[in-house]
Amino acid sequence: MLFENELADALVRGALLAVVALGWVVLLVRVVGLRSFSKMTNFDFVMTVAMGSLVASASQSSSWTAYAQSLAAMAGLFAIQFIAARLRINSKAMRGVLENEPLLLMRDGEFIASALEQSRVARGDLVAKLREANVLELKDVRAAVLETTGDVSVLHGDRLEPVLLEGVRGV
Repeated sequence: MLFENELADALVRGALLAVVALGWVVLLVRVVGLRSFSKMTNFDFVMTVAMGSLVASASQSSSWTAYAQSLAAMAGLFAIQFIAARLRINSKAMRGVLENEPLLLMRDGEFIASALEQSRVARGDLVAKLREANVLELKDVRAAVLETTGDVSVLHGDRLEPVLLEGVRGV
């Protein structure tokens, strides 16, 4: 009987700690903004993974001190992410340090072998992305860009506005 009560207490405690930790994250997102969990840069991706780990850690905390540390670490991550976002906006040098540049993988229906090699994107993976984008003929592809998030954007149609390739390496 003692084991069942301890198990029930542990389950209830874990659920309550997780609910409060998630509520804390929602509050922090409301304060800092939705950009906190965007997939815009590698820095943002790391933020999302770390936050998930901290929520899991908080829900498994065995002491109030460990729980408070998890909540403080969450707030610290949001503060760092907020500061990094401001630095990216206000400093070209910091933008270069904190984020990757998009890379041109294909232009006017032609694969760019050196870019595929540099980015370690297999030609077959790019072809799969072309299929996802409903490309029917390679000659219709104006550009395929490996974005800072790791996603591939496929631009196809009759013409391409130059602004869509601003800041893309290999243009």
